Amino acid sequence: MRHVRTAVVIGGGIAGPVAALALHKAGIEATVFESHPTSADGVGGTIALAPNGLAALDIVGAGQPTVAVGRPAGRQVLRVGRGRRIDLPAPAGVGPLQVVRRGDLYRILRERAAAEGIRIEHGRRLVGAREEPDAVTAVFADGGEARADVLIGADGVHSIVRGLIDPAAPGPRYTGMLSFEGVSAAEVPEEPGTMTFAFGRRGYYLYWPAPGGGTTVGINLPHPRPLTIGQARAVPSEQWLRTLGEVYGEDTPGGDLVRRLAPADLQVNGALFSMPPVPHWHRGRMVLAGDAVHAPSNSSGQGASLAVESAVQLARCLRDLPVPAAFAAYERLRRARVEEVAARAATINRSKTPGPVAQALMPILMPLVTKLVLKPEKTLGPVQRYRIDWPAPATT
Repeated sequence: MRHVRTAVVIGGGIAGPVAALALHKAGIEATVFESHPTSADGVGGTIALAPNGLAALDIVGAGQPTVAVGRPAGRQVLRVGRGRRIDLPAPAGVGPLQVVRRGDLYRILRERAAAEGIRIEHGRRLVGAREEPDAVTAVFADGGEARADVLIGADGVHSIVRGLIDPAAPGPRYTGMLSFEGVSAAEVPEEPGTMTFAFGRRGYYLYWPAPGGGTTVGINLPHPRPLTIGQARAVPSEQWLRTLGEVYGEDTPGGDLVRRLAPADLQVNGALFSMPPVPHWHRGRMVLAGDAVHAPSNSSGQGASLAVESAVQLARCLRDLPVPAAFAAYERLRRARVEEVAARAATINRSKTPGPVAQALMPILMPLVTKLVLKPEKTLGPVQRYRIDWPAPATT
């Protein structure tokens, strides 16, 4: 006898549609409710999906379509200032990262959901929920309601569901950086598939050869306060480029990449956030997934992959166990893993906004730290080789 038959999923980004697809595969009817009025096709910058994230996408039939529109990044290089370049070792035999446009992944997931008959309703902003012993009802700003056996909050770092589960839950932490991206006309002497992580004198950036020529550059600009996407995009691109020139102008090749980035080609993505550990992942018939409960900083390279994993693992637990045992099993399977990745990323993140002393010592310390500490089989291997055993029954 199936314990859960229906689910309301709040959030139409990545974790929400993946959860709905995995629930459908498990025989559970799910409907996704997204607050934005339209789909996000073509919107957003690029993200890297690690082998473990692609394996989880394979479970819901989205892995191969994602690889088809992505570009492999099989080589990673660390660059400190103008000096030494260090090839970053990778775990053996796990495959490359796949760099994909966020908007393309949204489109793939939406098309997969449509093919499976899963509804995604836009313009439905959650404002509350009513719980009963055997059901939960989502209440939306438009006055509508949706009743189901469980409610899944996959509504991002600014999650409404997280506050419904625990009004005292922590909110997202600002990383001290704003995100920018663009394709610069400047060329870099790198082979295709090479991603370079560069620590400049005053800020961090990364870059890789663009498919049609030029160089794709992602910038984490140190900034004293967070700005929403709307606030950041209200600033003219020309003004942002002047700021980027002041911060990265003396870096190689960062200065050239910024100087040859046209205002029309600068994409402003707003503030970068991470989530501290969340004490309560679930309550009653409500549960959190994805960035709503674990959003490591972008230094991890695992944000999207962990969100996909959790969405699939949650569906597996709901397939096999009753509430609340399913939620408890899901948290047991996920919490230690995601918090370990987040803690490691937080350490890296602090080096992206170095003070004056750290800036001076960075060229000396970073190669030593890389040589002594970065042991891929120990740190990255267990993360990237992780696979969800979907056929195996989830247990308490």
